[in-house]
Amino acid sequence: MTVIHSAANPQYKVLRLLAQDSTAWRRQGRIWLEGDHLCRAALQRGVQPQLAVYSESCRSDLRLPAAQELVLADVLFRSLSGLESPAAMGFVIGIPEALPVDPRAPTVVLDRLQDAGNVGAVLRSAGAFGFRQVIALKGTAALWSPKVVRAGMGAHFGLRLFDAAGPDSLDTLQLPLLATSSHAGHWLHAAELPWPCAWVFGHEGQGVSPEVATRAALAVRIVQPGGEESLNVAAAAAICLHASAAGNAA
Repeated sequence: MTVIHSAANPQYKVLRLLAQDSTAWRRQGRIWLEGDHLCRAALQRGVQPQLAVYSESCRSDLRLPAAQELVLADVLFRSLSGLESPAAMGFVIGIPEALPVDPRAPTVVLDRLQDAGNVGAVLRSAGAFGFRQVIALKGTAALWSPKVVRAGMGAHFGLRLFDAAGPDSLDTLQLPLLATSSHAGHWLHAAELPWPCAWVFGHEGQGVSPEVATRAALAVRIVQPGGEESLNVAAAAAICLHASAAGNAA
């Protein structure tokens, strides 16, 4: 066990960068998980940490053999944390092994979604409604960035994930692509939804790009009797993915 009390410690500096910089995970080849819930979710999916990090006052029972265990002074952990209420523990894990796209897996495609909270929320809905694969096209918030990982609440570990993919990656899918729109297409509640399928959700302001939309077999929109201009993309994704799941279960 290593105990660190100085912010000048090189190991602490590298760890803080990993926890706070949205691109450091790529440079370091490692991912930061903060909090008991995320760490347990990783363990339940068979992920083993490279490094376990605790604050000195941490009382979690989630202590286990790791490649290395690090204890930080409470003030250092608070400075490291990206949460308003620091969770007092975290894991560093390796980047999951890159796998090929499964052409027949129910899939969610993220087309340049910018907000990390939206991306994480869509991952949670994907996992909840039986979509096993998520393809994030270039321009989407990085799937393994700290904010997206926190927003995903553990959904990452049950999904097959592809980050910064090109639109041509969609051509490997052997299932229909369904595109969402705020103003055109079939009404979702009346549409015949194929299963399995791939749903694509687009940029918060611009929607699905023309390049991706041309690949879609069906465009759908959600009825909004309240008259709002559009739904938040994470809310729209939850509605669409639930509709697919419900139709498949019927």
